Amino acid sequence: MLAVGLALQIWVNRTGGTGIALAVANAWLLLASLIFYAWGEWRLGWVLLLSGALSFIGGLAVARTAGRARFITLSAFVGANFSLLAWFKYSGLAVDFFHRLDHLVVPSPIPDAPPWAGVALPLGVSFFTFHGLSYVVDVYRRKVEPTRSALDFACYFALFPQLVAGPIVRFSEVAKFYSRRLLTLDDFTDGVRRFVAGLAKKVLIANQVSILSDACFALPAADQTAAAAWLGTFAYALQIYFDFSGYSDMAVGLGKMFGFTFPENFDRPYEASSVRDFWRRWHMTLSRFFRDYLYIPMGGNRHGPGRTSVNLIAVFALCGLWHGASWNFLFWGLFHGFFLSAERVVEPVTARVPLWLRPLGHLYTLGVVLFAWVLFRCDTWAQALTVWRTMLDIGSLGRVDVIPWQALAPDVLLAFTAGIFLCTPLPRILRTQLFQTRTGSLTWPPVTALTSVVLLALCLIAVGSGSHNPFIYFRF
Repeated sequence: MLAVGLALQIWVNRTGGTGIALAVANAWLLLASLIFYAWGEWRLGWVLLLSGALSFIGGLAVARTAGRARFITLSAFVGANFSLLAWFKYSGLAVDFFHRLDHLVVPSPIPDAPPWAGVALPLGVSFFTFHGLSYVVDVYRRKVEPTRSALDFACYFALFPQLVAGPIVRFSEVAKFYSRRLLTLDDFTDGVRRFVAGLAKKVLIANQVSILSDACFALPAADQTAAAAWLGTFAYALQIYFDFSGYSDMAVGLGKMFGFTFPENFDRPYEASSVRDFWRRWHMTLSRFFRDYLYIPMGGNRHGPGRTSVNLIAVFALCGLWHGASWNFLFWGLFHGFFLSAERVVEPVTARVPLWLRPLGHLYTLGVVLFAWVLFRCDTWAQALTVWRTMLDIGSLGRVDVIPWQALAPDVLLAFTAGIFLCTPLPRILRTQLFQTRTGSLTWPPVTALTSVVLLALCLIAVGSGSHNPFIYFRF
């Protein structure tokens, strides 16, 4: 599919990036995207098609109305689209909530949820639903003109590089590529390099450290020590970062290889000096979505500190639920929302902290993020509390005998070490000093090309060996 897509893009280039050649190239990308989605989720593919149709028709309908009718039309289509997400993702959680509420009113054993409550989750439903919602709302706000080409919109909505795990791309950011798209050799080679780098993050680091993380979290509660709990949490922090940022890099790289420019999704989040700074760097397209479509319409920080805190906590509670329909995800969002609110309260004090104390901000942020990842990793609230208590049991830090040393094979240890190194500023400093000019261009292209070839070969070997290969964000 890649070869055919590139051949069509060469044809598009020769015709000036427009016309029938571009339409054929877009049609091929749409077909390839639908095949890609059906390969992983053909039974619920109709959800993708229905959500896309609602968004496309909604954009046209909103554009043709004015005044109160415009808002009613927007509400109808946003409600219809969100209802799909709510049913498939949150119906089970709602049933569980009412079962537990009934148990509190009339004390009795909590009954099992009925069979119909176990609704299957369509692949990438959270991502493509947010694509559709952002499009209709942007049309309503007159930030983008609605496209009248069903082909162009369908290609945007289902484009396979960012379909199932982001980044969340707004139509306004890529609309120009559907009317004129040219692919340069520099963009293509940069896309290949970016794709290989993302694949290496995923296969060579995330997959390997997940073995250590799984082994540590699988220890019985009676055998847990602070050493094992902290090691497992660090490993999971590396796993989720390199898994998700790796996929984002692959999506951005594939987009460049086809002539698109997608927004960046990560900016060295573990270098953040505050939780607020962390969310400027982590899953940036999601942060922008919640800021622009929820936080600011709720009032943002325009109505005093109290209202700002309420808005932040509410937004991050919803951010947690966006990641998954479970109480742990809700608590994870509330956890981040609480610290974001607290940081705003103490900001007048922290702004005057002397420079030599700034590293304490990094340690504080890392501690908050690591404790929050425990909620993300554990299946239940009780399990998360157990891990937290163990992490705070400083007296057991020296008990390294229960660490699952068998999981620390040489390749896992190498991936763990490389992951920590890549999360520091050192790689960027070395790259700048050794391989870049002042304009940012590479001074030694052969070195970077050779590096990409070696990394690709290692990835193919790892994938071919059938090693552990989970994709964390595919379930969102």
